[in-house]
Order: sequence, then C-alpha cells, then structure tokens
Amino acid sequence: MKNRAIFIDRDGTINEEVGFLTMTSQFRLFGFAAEAIRLINDVGWRAIVVTNQSGIARGLFTEESLAELHAQMERSLEQKGALIDAIYYCPHHPDFGGPPYRQDCNCRKPKPGLLEKAARDFSLDLKECHVIGDRYRDVEMGRAVGARSVLVMTGYGREEYRAQHELSPQQPDHVAENLLVAVRWILNSEREYETNEIDARC
Repeated sequence: MKNRAIFIDRDGTINEEVGFLTMTSQFRLFGFAAEAIRLINDVGWRAIVVTNQSGIARGLFTEESLAELHAQMERSLEQKGALIDAIYYCPHHPDFGGPPYRQDCNCRKPKPGLLEKAARDFSLDLKECHVIGDRYRDVEMGRAVGARSVLVMTGYGREEYRAQHELSPQQPDHVAENLLVAVRWILNSEREYETNEIDARC
C-alpha cells in the first residue's frame, strides 16, 4: 500500500470551535474524534493535523503555549487509543504582527505549504491523500495538491456550506456530518475502489 495520509483540520473538526483557542482550559475534544483517528491508525495511514494559528501573529498566544495545547490534545487522544502522527501549523498572517510572523507565507491555508511539508517529511503521494475540515479553505488546500477533500458540518462547516456550495468553484468530494462519518466514508470509498480494480483485472 502506498504511504497515505488523512490530513485533519483542528478547530471545529477535532475539537469544539471557540474562536481563538488561547488556553488549554478552553479545549474540548469532540466525542467522536478519537474513534475517527483510531480508524486511520488501524488501516496504517498517517493521521496528520494541519491548522492555521494566526493567533500567534496577532499576539494572542505564543508558540510555546500552542505546544502545550497540542500536547494536551495528543494526551487526550492517546488515552482513548488514538495517535496523531504529526501536527503542522501556520503561525503567520499577512496583515498582523511583526517579524517573523507577519508575512504572506505559503503555509497559511488555503495555500498548500503544510501539506507539501508533510509530504516531504513522510514521503507521501498527496494525490493518494485526503483532507478533512470545516472550512472551504481546507477544500481549496486539498484541491491545490490533487488530494480529495471532505467538508464536515461541525464547527463552521454548516455555515460555510450554506454560503459556498453554490458559489465556490472548489467543492468538496463529499460532505459529512462529522469527522468520524468523514473517515468512514473515505475508507469505504477506498475499499470499493480497490475491489473494483481487482475485479477489472480478473
């Protein structure tokens, strides 16, 4: 099997959306998140978090406090048997902060820099990967590298879908109620594809 990953947005997808998540006491893991990530672990794919964190550029929190929050998230998931392979984040914003955070970078979604860095680190074929998130910028990021995408209805997802599903030229490959439903859809789709390929060769 090719080295594959499911890239997962953080806020509104893995945990509850609270605006700018600035401290660990605000963190609330969705009840379905651990099961979803365990499914990814069980099939041998990478589970990789990709997240914009412009609160750093805006001076709302530091990279050190973000690391503490991510450590808490990983502990919460590990306690339920779910493992994150890596977390990639963009601390930048084109209009806020000072050096080095104020910049028009390639890692701020919907640009694909976070996916491209993960692909280098894990030798991934991005065209064999998937992106799950609650924003159309997640969809656009996936499209930029040829990955398939799923928009979830948690977080900002339902609001974004209502506003964008008839307007945006970049539409998700699927719309799912939450992260768990999204992962199940991806894995079922892959199984069906592999079965059809085997049948075609017979």
